[in-house]
Amino acid sequence: MSEQQPNPYASDGQGDEYKWGPSNPSYGYPQPYPQPPAYQPTIAGAGIPAQMPPGPPMGYPAAGLSLGDITIAGDQIITPSGTMPLRGAIWNATDFSRTEEKIPAHAIVLAVIFFLFCLLGLFFLLMKERRTTGYIQITVNSSGRHHSTMIPAVDPGTYMWVMSQINQARALSI
Repeated sequence: MSEQQPNPYASDGQGDEYKWGPSNPSYGYPQPYPQPPAYQPTIAGAGIPAQMPPGPPMGYPAAGLSLGDITIAGDQIITPSGTMPLRGAIWNATDFSRTEEKIPAHAIVLAVIFFLFCLLGLFFLLMKERRTTGYIQITVNSSGRHHSTMIPAVDPGTYMWVMSQINQARALSI
């Protein structure tokens, strides 16, 4: 027989064991949270630990405003295609929605039935059904970059709500 060869994949105890995953956190892998402060804030004079206000972990900016997939955090506009500076951004909104009004089929049936019996059936023709469909497009331009998103219109007031959000974003962009 032949001599046995040592296993080249066996660990020799030198600490060079294989670890699964990348050696450093990278895109797509969870990033560790920043370390908490080394000191414990206290209420002046009492020595009682102060409670930290609720919010995002330290080191991460809080989201100030969100419109579809556009988020304003700190002094940046965060989009799926990257970040843009908030200062000097140009915001626009375009209404591509429409509201239709029609008489529902059951109102026509009731009008015919009650017209034959009571002569009051024509009042059922006053029933109207409103339905809003479409989208509101929001665009932002900043430092030569452009991003656009669409928000579905659920009622006639959706455009007014979007415009109020756009006006807040315009005020932050000055």
